[in-house]
Amino acid sequence: MTDVRPAAGAREPSGTTTMTMAAALNSAFHLAMENNDRIVVLGEDVADPIGGVFKTSKGLSTEFGEQRVRATPISEQAIAGAAVGLALGGYRPIAEIMFFDFITLAMDQILNHAAKFRYMTGGATPAPITVTTTVGSSHFGAQHAQSLEAWFMHTPGINVLYPATPADAKGLIATALESPDPSLLIQHSGLLYSVKEPVPVGVHKVPLGVANMVRSGTDVTLITYGTQLGVCLQSAETLAESGLEAEVIDLRTLVPLDFATIEESVERTRRAVVVHEATEFVGPGAEIAARLNEKLFSELLAPVVRVGAAYTPVPFSRSLSGYPTVDKVVAKVRGLF
Repeated sequence: MTDVRPAAGAREPSGTTTMTMAAALNSAFHLAMENNDRIVVLGEDVADPIGGVFKTSKGLSTEFGEQRVRATPISEQAIAGAAVGLALGGYRPIAEIMFFDFITLAMDQILNHAAKFRYMTGGATPAPITVTTTVGSSHFGAQHAQSLEAWFMHTPGINVLYPATPADAKGLIATALESPDPSLLIQHSGLLYSVKEPVPVGVHKVPLGVANMVRSGTDVTLITYGTQLGVCLQSAETLAESGLEAEVIDLRTLVPLDFATIEESVERTRRAVVVHEATEFVGPGAEIAARLNEKLFSELLAPVVRVGAAYTPVPFSRSLSGYPTVDKVVAKVRGLF
């Protein structure tokens, strides 16, 4: 990931402080719980002194009490089920599922109940739970590192958030906590502590469904999210050395998907590459590529292509994972010319 810390000697913008993504999320939770006493947190080890395995709930139980911050047994099904029940009772629960892989145990509660209640009741009974989970720990092997975001994109009724920066993480979760629909926040372990940037100290909101144009370009559009934003920015710098200017779009949310921004960019550059850490086969890039080919077929100078992970269980060794790299992205772009 590109280092976004302020340069040595640089002053931070007024009203901000430099934070990691973990600290930014923690700040968002503190502020939300201060402003809304119906927000509660539940999950394994979320209470102090642990404060969550990735420390995003650190200090919450000390400040707000264990009635509002509940450490639960090791049961993802119970965590999600209790969250749905709390939401139906008027609360705004934050349910932490420690690793994305473990969310398979809670799919019924999240997708078959929370995502559908508002629709099934004509808006009378929403279930606005916010589920947080972590992905990316490939050194834990095949059962702790799957990128499953496409599963949730496929089910109507749930927001899917995947921030690449601390400020976006804080802003997206604050907005999700006010949505009438359930939301899934996917945080990448490789971004929680490795990236720092100035983040607003107070309440900060980023709208859902609005992508961020991170880098402008004229020759090709790189569409990405999460950790691959850093890979795409580095790829764009490499391409620029040979005269190719890449535009880089950070989606920020996969649902709602800001297809208008994607389409506008690709209509200008007429070439596109979708890059993500999820498997390339039936990954989120497949839907984006299909829609671009349908909408802009006569405008494109080359097919829309994808760079994703290999279609295999995640190996223990990251070097064998088949994840996108700068070399892979650059080679894919050059193949379009």
